[in-house]
Amino acid sequence: MQPLVEQLRRLPGEGAERLLLLGDLFQAWVGFRQYETPGVRIFLDAIADLRRRGLRVDYVEGNRDFFLAQGPYRAGFDSVGFECAFESAGVRYLAVHGDGLNDRDRQYLAWRWLSKSGPVKTVIRALPRGVVGRVVDAAERRLSRTNFKHRAEIPETAIRRYGARRLAEGHDVLLLGHFHEPRTLLVAGGEVRLLDAWFRSRRVEWLG
Repeated sequence: MQPLVEQLRRLPGEGAERLLLLGDLFQAWVGFRQYETPGVRIFLDAIADLRRRGLRVDYVEGNRDFFLAQGPYRAGFDSVGFECAFESAGVRYLAVHGDGLNDRDRQYLAWRWLSKSGPVKTVIRALPRGVVGRVVDAAERRLSRTNFKHRAEIPETAIRRYGARRLAEGHDVLLLGHFHEPRTLLVAGGEVRLLDAWFRSRRVEWLG
């Protein structure tokens, strides 16, 4: 986390005016204080510093983020949600994490719905941190064994279909995280950009 934080702290001096985070910065980030780790605190302190220095910071929740928009961490960002629309240099962007686009991976979609549901939110608010961590880890290990095909392949057909539909709403470029493989797909109405993961590239992506 420290190398990323150091890069983020340099952004104002490099001319950045906005920072968009596409989620999954931690193995699991649960949006309640009792689950806070030292890494989360270091990250949040850096974000607070950036905002004091004039940067707008938006966070798009990923599949490893749970209830951030509905808990106390929401106040640490200018916006938190499952998508973010914005304009830069005349280009209209829509940013989505992307983990829910593969409609063939029904097992994962079921886990995604359950893990972010209201009843689960109620339970994890009351459970000790260690218990929830073990449950999440066990579920992800099981999914990694049973849906390897869907995890290993980028669902290009589903991405193109989703991209064309969302761009028709008035966007020029759809930004996706999650897939961890940089790629640009041309679709009706514009393009879809799959962004590399920071833990692979060690690079902050710039737009414009």
